[in-house]
Amino acid sequence: MSQRPKATRQETSELELPPTTLSKKQFQQVKNLTKDDGHFNLVRNFNLADVITLCNGACGALSIFSNLRYLITHDQYYLWLAIWCIPLGFMFDVFDGRVARWRQTSSILGQELDSLADAISFGVAPAVLAFVVGMQSFLDTVVLTCFVCCGIARLARYNATVAILPHDNSGKVAYFEGTPIPTSIALVGVIAYLVHHGQIGHQLPGGSFEIVPGYSFHAMVVMYGISGTLMVSKSLKIPKL
Repeated sequence: MSQRPKATRQETSELELPPTTLSKKQFQQVKNLTKDDGHFNLVRNFNLADVITLCNGACGALSIFSNLRYLITHDQYYLWLAIWCIPLGFMFDVFDGRVARWRQTSSILGQELDSLADAISFGVAPAVLAFVVGMQSFLDTVVLTCFVCCGIARLARYNATVAILPHDNSGKVAYFEGTPIPTSIALVGVIAYLVHHGQIGHQLPGGSFEIVPGYSFHAMVVMYGISGTLMVSKSLKIPKL
């Protein structure tokens, strides 16, 4: 009976010449991430701005879990915690870019971390919040899912085009194509107002509309549909402050 040859472990290969799609600085960042196989190589390559970005993602995750906790306990403490975690994540989102420019530590890794954290904190978390406060019909969840997908698509487009967008002297892009995904914090503000006034669940303003028997949607979910549409707009250009 023949023996299967043992697989031999290959050493991580190092790139010698930077691909044409990467600057020398970006190429060095990629090499730092791939030059050794240590378990904590990724962590060693984090800088302060990356840690702040992860705090943004952590706020989004905590908001989602707090929403789930509210569904179990019906304790509004958890609902308010879910709400406040999102603006806290927004603060981290603003702060990480400033720190990166201040310390001149902008990186490919940081850009990807920022997009993934934003997708959680300003895409998934606000959608879950909407579901928890009463937008729970099948059509509601379709709209909320489209909202999340629009946010993800908008982030992907930004990452793909950021290199060719106009930049100012500080390195910031001059404008956004479509509304940035953190603008969903306005939706969270509306929901916070409704929670404060007890207008959630069956008390949502506008009520629900039945399109066909068994399929209805809440009027409030329309604002999520509009927000998602504005995110993926190509013609709408928002100056970056």
